[in-house]
Amino acid sequence: MVKWVESVLVAINGSEASISAMKYAIALGKLHDTRIAACYVVDTATIRQLALSRIFIQEESEEYERSLEMSGKRYLGLCAELAKQKGVEVQLLLKKGSVPGEIIKAAMDLNADMIFLGGNPQEPQYRDVIAEANREIVKNARCSVLIVKPHAGDEIYKKLP
Repeated sequence: MVKWVESVLVAINGSEASISAMKYAIALGKLHDTRIAACYVVDTATIRQLALSRIFIQEESEEYERSLEMSGKRYLGLCAELAKQKGVEVQLLLKKGSVPGEIIKAAMDLNADMIFLGGNPQEPQYRDVIAEANREIVKNARCSVLIVKPHAGDEIYKKLP
């Protein structure tokens, strides 16, 4: 049998929607032996812009970057735990740079067949930034992109053995 999706990259951004997309990918991995990578990007491009605009001073920029990196490690740890609970392996990637650029580059490096994005984050503090990053990924990715509807991954994940 030909596998139509051998490898997926899930963009993790801290929103519930991205965790739901991860759960969806775990289900695909469990049911179809698909390789999964989860990628969190520390948005140093925006941090740099805030520093250039003098919204942040250098020390604040460095502290904010460290904070985002710690958050990224925490979210990737959650992804690893969710995959482990279902007996699925996941590759964890922590990148720094522009979110859309790093997600697209990681997908290319992994030769991913598809990128999974969490759709419509409910958290207002994320909505605009994530929506813009998602648009750029959909527009520029060289592979297919799947927008996982909110809670779709939660439902399918619960049904897995």
